[in-house]
Amino acid sequence: MSPLEYSSPEKIYGELFYDIHRAGLFEDGKQFADAIARLHPSIILKTYLEERVNPNFDLSAFVTEYFDLPIIDNKKLTTVEKPITDHLHDLWNDLSRSPDKIKKKRTSKIPLPHSYIVPGGRFNEIYYWDSYFTMLGLKQSRQIDMIENMINNFKFLIDEFGFIPNGNRTYFLSRSQPPFYSLMVKLLIAEKGPEIIPTYISSLVKEYNFWMHGLKEAKGNDKPVNRVLKLENNSILNRYYDDKDTPREEMFRDDWKLKDFDDNLHHHEYRELRAACESGWDFSSRWLLDKNDLKTIMTTDLLPVDLNCLLWHLEKLISECYAKIGKEELSLNYGIIAHNRKKSIIDIFWNKEEDFFCDYNWKTGSPSSRLSLAGIYPLYFKLCTDEQALKCAEKIHKNFLRKGGVVTTPYETGQQWDAPNGWAPLQYMTIKGLLNYGHKSLAQEIGHRWVSLNKKVYQTTGKMLEKYNVEDIELEGGGGEYPVQDGFGWTNGVYLSLLNL
Repeated sequence: MSPLEYSSPEKIYGELFYDIHRAGLFEDGKQFADAIARLHPSIILKTYLEERVNPNFDLSAFVTEYFDLPIIDNKKLTTVEKPITDHLHDLWNDLSRSPDKIKKKRTSKIPLPHSYIVPGGRFNEIYYWDSYFTMLGLKQSRQIDMIENMINNFKFLIDEFGFIPNGNRTYFLSRSQPPFYSLMVKLLIAEKGPEIIPTYISSLVKEYNFWMHGLKEAKGNDKPVNRVLKLENNSILNRYYDDKDTPREEMFRDDWKLKDFDDNLHHHEYRELRAACESGWDFSSRWLLDKNDLKTIMTTDLLPVDLNCLLWHLEKLISECYAKIGKEELSLNYGIIAHNRKKSIIDIFWNKEEDFFCDYNWKTGSPSSRLSLAGIYPLYFKLCTDEQALKCAEKIHKNFLRKGGVVTTPYETGQQWDAPNGWAPLQYMTIKGLLNYGHKSLAQEIGHRWVSLNKKVYQTTGKMLEKYNVEDIELEGGGGEYPVQDGFGWTNGVYLSLLNL
């Protein structure tokens, strides 16, 4: 497919796209962003421009006539007749999708050549960082072929676009998500052996080059280029970013309304919203100057501790893979890069006042005082000292531990990546990080509380949810731009992975 055939809904439909959102036809903008055109879009747009001048024109009826809208059907996902583990092993079939066979330009979905698992609910496409935690469950279900298919889909996306988009939708082609691809490949290597390394080494390097694009232009003057920044001390670190600075097409009306509410909102703020989406934490007080005001979002001002730990893992795996295939010089080069990043992570992200790992504000030259579970990543990747890990464990116990697991941040702001919500991937990272440093009792307690909450909700509703209220375990998780979704890929994967903790 040519680049034109990957055009997004806003570009394809123009005035029709804007008018639909001005009219507020959809409470959830993703409904139209994911709609499938019944005719070629150029015919639909031409017809719309001709017919909309009619005094009796009905925009809603027009959309119904010319588009098939996505249907969120959770009926098959609701059952309490089976034990939860049997349900989860079977649920992969409901969440699986066959290789895409779609008509060009009729939909925003980017066709993938292999089968894959979707999260569930409104999310009917593959998502980048979700998929790693889904794979952990697929491993427990011994669906190794599906893991390999998903990794090969990501390899296809890297080869096609030079990076892994947020998801396989055209409106995601300006951003990625937390780079878990190296963890996926390492998981597959553990299952199938090092002989698969030549298949994936080039895509690992391409993934790395995406995050480092602009490094040559970053002159060490604390001015980032795209996603990379060279500090004055020559540390090379990364941030989340988005190549666009316009309203998100899948949440277009929400972003427009935010601008209408504040006339001073400019393109810069749209990029900040989009960059937070690349982080996967959309949205959180972590990214806000005023933790209660989304309009103060400043995502790109921060060097995130989790992102830089993930990129360290990518550098380390590339070094190891090159060593396995006999390319010693390249292995040495990436090993040095990984070593330097590890040193920077310890030097820059450790907040001595908080005794915890925090994001770093490159504009102010100081660590953020905002606590979040992103600070557990150095423990997960075994990058910190025993003393730092002990202090982090104490902070987790004091500030994050709740009845149902750990909260993402200890701040209640109404944003979904803040208290009272807990999310499966961060439970997993926290538990494994604590175990890496011998804090078994706390890790097991978090795991027990989380698994018990998942099971309790399942036994009551028959559902596995995207997020949970870990403070009041009688209530659902809340906040965010859409209702709580069920399905749910990464929750299922983490639950299965923690059963034998």
